[in-house]
Amino acid sequence: MLAPPHDASVAGLRLWLRDWVRWLRGPRAEVRAVLARLDAWLHALEADASARARLARAWHAWTAHGLDWASLLADEGMARRPAFWAEFGHRLRRRLLPVSPETSDASEWFGWVFDDPLDARWLAAVPARQVQRLARLLALEGEAPTAATVWWPALLDAVGICVAQVVVAGFEPELRQRMSPAAQRSRVFHELGRRLDALRDALATHGWHAPPTQAALQALRDGLDECRRAAYTVYAHLDEHGISTAVVFRLRQLRERVLRAKRLLDALGSPNTERAALHVLARLVRASHEARRIGPLVARTSQLLAQRVTERNAETGEHYISRNRAEYGVMLRRALGGGAVLGLTTWSKLALTSLGLTAFWGGLAAGLNYAAWFVLIMLLHWTVATKQPAMTAPALAARLKHLHSREAVLRFVDEVAHLLRSQVAAIAGNLLAVIPAVWLLDAGWRLWRGTSLIDAAKAEHLLAAHQLWGPTLLLAAGTGVLLFASSLIAGWVENAFVLYRLDSALAHHPTWQRWLGPERARRWAAWLRTHVSGLAANISLGLLLGLVPALLGFFGIPFDVRHVTLVTGQLTAAVAALGPEALLRGDVASALVATLLVGPINLAVSFYLAFRLALKAQGINAVNRQRIQQALAHRWRKAPGSFLWPPPDDAPPRS
Repeated sequence: MLAPPHDASVAGLRLWLRDWVRWLRGPRAEVRAVLARLDAWLHALEADASARARLARAWHAWTAHGLDWASLLADEGMARRPAFWAEFGHRLRRRLLPVSPETSDASEWFGWVFDDPLDARWLAAVPARQVQRLARLLALEGEAPTAATVWWPALLDAVGICVAQVVVAGFEPELRQRMSPAAQRSRVFHELGRRLDALRDALATHGWHAPPTQAALQALRDGLDECRRAAYTVYAHLDEHGISTAVVFRLRQLRERVLRAKRLLDALGSPNTERAALHVLARLVRASHEARRIGPLVARTSQLLAQRVTERNAETGEHYISRNRAEYGVMLRRALGGGAVLGLTTWSKLALTSLGLTAFWGGLAAGLNYAAWFVLIMLLHWTVATKQPAMTAPALAARLKHLHSREAVLRFVDEVAHLLRSQVAAIAGNLLAVIPAVWLLDAGWRLWRGTSLIDAAKAEHLLAAHQLWGPTLLLAAGTGVLLFASSLIAGWVENAFVLYRLDSALAHHPTWQRWLGPERARRWAAWLRTHVSGLAANISLGLLLGLVPALLGFFGIPFDVRHVTLVTGQLTAAVAALGPEALLRGDVASALVATLLVGPINLAVSFYLAFRLALKAQGINAVNRQRIQQALAHRWRKAPGSFLWPPPDDAPPRS
């Protein structure tokens, strides 16, 4: 363990180095224990001239055959691919495939040697005197390496690599075309390479601490900051014209390159070369492990898209919150209309099941059936209760940014009360309308055909499938996930519609203008721009409710939709088929209790997921939950009815 064998190859040296790091790290990577082992190793090596000579020869043989410090310093931890999905695939391969010690990729063997994230902690704590001792041990006899001859050239070359990457990124059309006009005219990316050349010349001519060198260093720093500011003007364009994950990915890579270049410049100018080297090495270890993680890559790149989706949903969600008795009445009437239409949805769904279609085609038919009726409800400006939470949660989360006073907390509690009242009105309206709608449809069917909508066997099957002690409540939670997913799809489609300017493209499309005429084509394009989110939400929700059970069934996973209004309609049809006396049966009572719980579970799951996404997208890390909980408990004790029914318009102020 003191030193590698005298005939060790490059791969052998890497294997020895990995074993040495593991021995040094120990079982827990405790800093004091690591430093003690390092000190003992240095003492033993200093006392063994043969081992010291083997280590020095092996090290110099390795550095002479491909140890590219500049590439490692500049690129380790950076995205290796220029596009998001390419980098996603690269990271996935690195996680799944083993690494060969014979690789020529410095990033691969570096992460393979320092394979524990805790390595960064003890590396940063190694004293400078131990680094100096190690440097003397690695030097060949008669050699006296200095920072100017070894460390600085590698750092300067690494800075050059980072600067080149920043310049290339700044000239990419996807970024440059979205920069502000002032940023495009500033030519900061053109000047960055010249500023690096000026620093190299000043360092070679005057040395590091001379005023011209320091002035050139500051100029390069300023140039890097100017490039980053110019690139950041792209975000304003994205906010207005839609989020592109590819553009966001490139912006983040440009930012990381700028930060890496500035850190390397800090190390270059550090008076303590050894400590600077260790801190850079520790940062590389952290960056190496971060570059292997897939979750942060997805989260960081998609954060702006999530923010765009939640902001759009928050705007839409404001229309689903009733704040006074007049709005409460409007919500109830809209829910009654939506419930009546969902009664027709129940009838058509039962009719489709009688066709005996195969699983996929039956699921597709059911999905298209749901989508058609949901779109009709949207066009009539009516309401489906369970679609609300995924829209209203972002609207509620937006108010968490301003909880700086007691009045702000009370306003937030007001919003919670408004939201719960709106949900109560929507569910009540849907259920109050769907039950008589299905009953009337059954009665009309009896008059026309002499039979119920469904036969007794089907009715018994429906009752058995919706029992309280069965999987109904779990399936209701799964349906809540689908409700949330439809809101994400709606936000994504709306963002894509804006990003690719589809309203303008359709308004000027020759075929549209030929079929509709120029004026009508513009009106239809404007209508689609306004309603694309609603259309996407309703169509995607319908297809999810129809196709997900069929697709999961293909993999042997039993799943069925438990949507409160649709379940209520189906149970109404079952009771109508069995007759009024069925209401006295125990299994009917169990199914009714389960149905009463399906609605809250639908709402709670979709609201929770949307609320969590909104919090993450808006960057809210901590909220004074205790104050909110106390305020909610106080409101519940003082005015529990305010969560169910709006107060009179002349009610006294809250307290």
